[in-house]
Amino acid sequence: MTDFSEIAHGLRFPEGPVALANGDVLVTEMVTGRLVRIGGDGSHVVAECGGSANGAAVGPDGAVYVCNSGGWRWTELGQITIPGSHGVTQAEDYIGGRIQRVDLDTGEVVDVYTECDGHPLRAPNDLVFDSSGGFWFTDHGHARARDRDRTGVFYARPDGSEIREVIFPLESPNGIGLSPDGGRLYVAETFTGRLWEWSVSEPGHVEKSGGTVGGGGQLVGAAPVGQLLDSLAVDRDGNVCVGTLVNGGITVFSPDGKSVEHVSLPDALVTNICFGGPDLTTAYCTLSGTGKVVTLDWPPRG
Repeated sequence: MTDFSEIAHGLRFPEGPVALANGDVLVTEMVTGRLVRIGGDGSHVVAECGGSANGAAVGPDGAVYVCNSGGWRWTELGQITIPGSHGVTQAEDYIGGRIQRVDLDTGEVVDVYTECDGHPLRAPNDLVFDSSGGFWFTDHGHARARDRDRTGVFYARPDGSEIREVIFPLESPNGIGLSPDGGRLYVAETFTGRLWEWSVSEPGHVEKSGGTVGGGGQLVGAAPVGQLLDSLAVDRDGNVCVGTLVNGGITVFSPDGKSVEHVSLPDALVTNICFGGPDLTTAYCTLSGTGKVVTLDWPPRG
């Protein structure tokens, strides 16, 4: 088991970690729909987003943008929280998917996007900003008793002026990230366990291979059978680091997919990772099933 330090516990399915410059960390709580700040004096609620707040990122205006999946069902097994109930993920009080802007100073929450071209967002999951100030995000979708959503990847501007569906369809798209130079876009599919990549030709545009699987992307690699992929981050060496479910930990794919490493952590539902510290050598991981956030040293893997 990897050496780590626990910095927070008692959270309600934490996701979307964001390492701030002052050393604090933001996380969302999917069960409560809250944005929470973790600092030296403990954990404090920043904003009530409603639904199920998920992936988060700081935008060019200093506000935090949140993917809200609208509300999940939950199963409690002792001390473990598991998303979904008997294969159904969409909550009875589902409010619809949305992208939200949170003012860190006031806690004000504003819905920026709830649809694209007349199609409602179903369950936005994760997002990443590019150097032009726009952001990519995935819509994971929800499952109901007899059907589930078909979803993809979108590109949008934080001021609400533009949203476009760029990649469709994908199977339960979850984590999303960009290579250090911004030239490649990575997306992890949860239930297939596959990691895909596309070349970014310009902000909000990708080059597709023409294949019918993976939305025209190139396959980087896949998790072993039975393991699921969640959210991701790209480290300073360009490795794609993906939160892994069932075999809890972080699966690290080299940029060419030829090397795959698993960093084990003590939770079957390790959903997210982000990097912080002066040299981005500290990894912050959400152990969502047990409600914890931990840190670990992240040595070079290039």
